[in-house]
Amino acid sequence: MADTDIVCISPVDGRELVRRPVMSEAAIDTAISSARSAQVAWRNVPLAERASKVSAFLDALLAMNQEVVPEIAQMMGRPVRYGGEFRGVEERARYMIRIAERSLQSIPADDEKPGFRRMIKREPVGLVLVIAPWNYPYLTAINTIVPALMAGNAVLLKHASQTVLAGERFQMAMDRAGLPKGLFQNLHLSHDQTARILSGGLVDHCNFTGSVGGGRAIERAAAGTFTSLGLELGGKDPAYVREDANIDHAIENLVDGAFFNSGQCCCGIERIYVHEKHYDRFVEGAVDLVSQYVLGNPLDEATTLGPMAHKRFADLVREQNAEAVAKGATAHIDARKFPADVGGTAYLAPQVLTNVDHAMSVMREESFGPTVGIMKVKGDEEAIRLMNDSAYGLSAAIWTSDVDAAEAIGEKLETGTVFMNRCDYLDPALAWTGVKDTGRGASLSRLAYESLTRPKSYHLRQI
Repeated sequence: MADTDIVCISPVDGRELVRRPVMSEAAIDTAISSARSAQVAWRNVPLAERASKVSAFLDALLAMNQEVVPEIAQMMGRPVRYGGEFRGVEERARYMIRIAERSLQSIPADDEKPGFRRMIKREPVGLVLVIAPWNYPYLTAINTIVPALMAGNAVLLKHASQTVLAGERFQMAMDRAGLPKGLFQNLHLSHDQTARILSGGLVDHCNFTGSVGGGRAIERAAAGTFTSLGLELGGKDPAYVREDANIDHAIENLVDGAFFNSGQCCCGIERIYVHEKHYDRFVEGAVDLVSQYVLGNPLDEATTLGPMAHKRFADLVREQNAEAVAKGATAHIDARKFPADVGGTAYLAPQVLTNVDHAMSVMREESFGPTVGIMKVKGDEEAIRLMNDSAYGLSAAIWTSDVDAAEAIGEKLETGTVFMNRCDYLDPALAWTGVKDTGRGASLSRLAYESLTRPKSYHLRQI
């Protein structure tokens, strides 16, 4: 395999699915130049016309769903029975288009001064680089692409090698919608080429979704260039089941929140703290539900749990599970009941662990796979302490019948989003953000437009 190729190995059967050559340095420079030229004109296009063009892109993308669903399954293993990502893509994109006018409108000065006109306008930053991950190849990318274009920017997309075809689908939809040539470009880049773009200050903003290590590499590459960054990195999202929780609802939704997409969700539940009153019932119910998963080929409609995106990801989770058991944890799921689970492959049986503690990596380090640890707690204080005992902070879920209690607990949690009685979801009206090693910046909501624009003040004196 040439070093200059981007290759996707399908987790379904371990075979090469797609190969693409990386771009030449000259082609990259041409892409950036054409994007700059296109952006100069695009920023002056009336907002209503921008909305029409971006909506046409969305319609073109949604029309591909029948081909995209099996394509995702082949690239990263999500079962076809779940129908892809486009319902969420449409919800987020249409919301961001809808709020663009009020999010981008001028901000008048707080106090009036006779003889002066004073305001703050929002200017596009210019050229936005989106570095998208493989776990939700469309949902993650759409969070920035749509508001960036609506705000008057040009966009370059570098997609993960595991989901390289998703980037090409974005380009295809943009072309079908008739967006100006060069305004959006899907680029096949190596890590070194991406670093060169950042270190050269060739873009104005970069949004990256990926690992903590990847985020640090992005920061290093952009150091000194004053390129603004949006970083959504690792997670170890907790859930707390309070004494007053609807226990059946909590079991059903937390199992789904932990194991959907084989646990490969940015805001998936990776650790659960259950009030001692419900602990035994919760564990029993969770184990029962998890035992019903069908692990197999994601192209089979009967499959409810596909392979992880790569065998190295499955190997990491196997190691975490083994370490936990060696330190005294109880593994409740017999992997032998999942024949597709074979060592050295991406297929991995789901696992529920109890008798766990924070000395185990499965309760501290990101798993990003189909395993979850469950701990018993006496009440809110203990749960809050354990939920905050993490280097990460993307979302946290509280299961309770008391809204005021959920809000009060949420104020004490070190996290970007607080859920009550739900998890593993992005509300496009709210900022998607993280704290600690989970990253910086915000996507979605009106705050996304603040990240993708810069303020420009007008102080106009009449004489």
